[in-house]
Amino acid sequence: MRVDKILSYILIISIVIAAASVIYIIVNPSPSEKFTQFYILGSNGKAGNYPTNLSVGENGNLTINVINNEGSTANYQLVVNLENETLENQSFILANGEKKEIPLTFQPKQSGNQQKLEFILYKLPNNKQSYRYLDLLINVS
Repeated sequence: MRVDKILSYILIISIVIAAASVIYIIVNPSPSEKFTQFYILGSNGKAGNYPTNLSVGENGNLTINVINNEGSTANYQLVVNLENETLENQSFILANGEKKEIPLTFQPKQSGNQQKLEFILYKLPNNKQSYRYLDLLINVS
């Protein structure tokens, strides 16, 4: 009988400790990962079907997407270059959870294979080192 009482007390204490642990985890969750989503979509609004084969003067269409999951408001600068020519340069502010879609229409001015279309995202105030970077190689005939 004495052993049963001791085991009962140990079981009750274990249940109380487990319940307290669950409550603590619920009240104080671990901080989530802070990041910014940065991606491009093709002309059909999907990841793919990118304009990678164009003629000189032909339009290429893309959509650039930035989603702030940093946990607070963030300032960004987006720079888009095609073969060292700046096509887009804009700064914007996004609240946590906010998304910005930036349509981009571009025309290559010279022919050549493997021309690099660069998408550089800076998280301001640091505009010296890119925060996110994407590129797309384009063949222009």
